[in-house]
Amino acid sequence: MVKELPVVYFQAAGCSGCAVSLLNTASPTIKNALIDQIIPGVHINLRFHPVVMAAAGELAIQIMEDTARDKKGEYVLVVDGAVPTATDAVYGAVGERNGEPVTMLQRVIELAREAMAVIALGTCASFGGISAAAPNPTSARPVSEILKSNGIAKPLINIPGCPPHPDWFIGTVASIILGGLPTADDLDDLLRPKAFYGRLIHENCPRRAYFDEAKFAKKFGDEGCLYELGCKGPITYADCPLRHWNNGTNWVIGAGAPCNGCTQPEFPDQTAPFYEKIVDVDLPNIGTYWLGKEEKKWAK
Repeated sequence: MVKELPVVYFQAAGCSGCAVSLLNTASPTIKNALIDQIIPGVHINLRFHPVVMAAAGELAIQIMEDTARDKKGEYVLVVDGAVPTATDAVYGAVGERNGEPVTMLQRVIELAREAMAVIALGTCASFGGISAAAPNPTSARPVSEILKSNGIAKPLINIPGCPPHPDWFIGTVASIILGGLPTADDLDDLLRPKAFYGRLIHENCPRRAYFDEAKFAKKFGDEGCLYELGCKGPITYADCPLRHWNNGTNWVIGAGAPCNGCTQPEFPDQTAPFYEKIVDVDLPNIGTYWLGKEEKKWAK
């Protein structure tokens, strides 16, 4: 007998980038993840995903609603995108009920109440992200705020990134299957899995030595640390330098561009402008180790 883990993947206010990133998972492939047993005896049953499911319209909505009823307390709800809270569904509705549109907000509340756990996938779902950026006319909110304001006490895991690396999601789901829901020790204070978000980009950056020696690139293409060209690696938690993207091909700093801090709750309002140096963050005394005695005295 194969045990199935039902999953409802709900898209709120987003761009589908998170869904596309997930579909490009390399090991396992998305085919393996959806068709094969992730571990012996356990299979993911993706019951609703608007990007990849064949069903559409009322049939698709019925599957989603049936899952909430028939698999109550058994399924994992994945929310992709921030949740618009402006009234009358003018900024986002999914399906109808009695001839009236059902808001994304209402859907998330209903689905979360019956779920075993909730995963906020992407920075918009985790922290608001681009969807909630100023001036935020849709009054978009992260999933955590929606759950809290509606008294929904469900385990929540944030997997931010714009988009998130597919390994971060697949690895989280695999860990749930293997060991159950994460404990408080497994998550940081922003509910991100420490396995993927436990260290700063800055700690593992291959250009870190340039930073320590105060050798900064003045323009793109130069050798040196990209800090003065806007790199947000010193304030951003993720394992991009170790994991790389596109099946391990490369990552943003490897391609010569600065990290824009997309896994952080400050993204994008407080990490922009992306190509300007961050100035209000405490950083180590850059390069003082290499200064001569008189220069050190001057540096103080």
